[in-house]
Amino acid sequence: MNKNISIKKEKTALITGATGGIGYEFSQLFARDKINLVLVARNQEKLKQLSEQLLTDYGIKVYVIAIDLTKPAATQSLHQDIKEKGLTIDFLINNAGIGNYSLFVDADLNDLTNMLALNVIALVQLTRMYLPEMIQQGGGRIVNVASIAAFQPGGPKEAAYFASKSFVLAFNRALAVELKGTSVSSTAFCPGPLKTGFAEQGGLVSTRLYRYLAGDIQKQVAKAYQGMLKGKSTVVAGLINKILAFSGELPPRSIALSVNKFLLNK
Repeated sequence: MNKNISIKKEKTALITGATGGIGYEFSQLFARDKINLVLVARNQEKLKQLSEQLLTDYGIKVYVIAIDLTKPAATQSLHQDIKEKGLTIDFLINNAGIGNYSLFVDADLNDLTNMLALNVIALVQLTRMYLPEMIQQGGGRIVNVASIAAFQPGGPKEAAYFASKSFVLAFNRALAVELKGTSVSSTAFCPGPLKTGFAEQGGLVSTRLYRYLAGDIQKQVAKAYQGMLKGKSTVVAGLINKILAFSGELPPRSIALSVNKFLLNK
């Protein structure tokens, strides 16, 4: 383990969106390091399967909570449920998120609202709920999963999604500064395109972005995990992703918008 944060017995990590993709990979890394887990997702059966695998492979304590974090008061319910279990959270992985791949004019309003509720509101609420507790207990680590999309001026056909990830990065940048001098850190993990269940939503896997630039999920999450332990404010894993992130912030931004329009088409 990294010496920048002490890992004591009975540490617990809370992971949202735990049953697939990035959340699944985080669960394996925490379990490997004997960190107990609270796994959160909507699918009870998948949560059960994952918890059984982690228990068999690593012998840690695993608690599962099936809940839809897009619903009003869902985060409050989750927080109360965890408190009633007598658990304190040392690591918070705000990973749950959804996309919306379509022209904005064609997007379903309820889908857009749910996406923003999950990608932005639930993330902020859970961070606000657990941050004071982490400070009070003398330490903690938070990971807010953003995207290299967060560095871009926009994403045609993913207008609201790119904007939601820009929010996460901006939020985390400010939070990381506020937390300097405390025993808690907050890391924005900005992965590049990954071939996961998330990417399959709406046919994203067929876009040029995913066909040509999709990366290794295990390597990217491993970099994020180490960056979290070191207290880094931002993690962008891989040379290609770093180039994409850097280029998205360069003027004139109209060029990046044109490139994104090309990459997000099939």
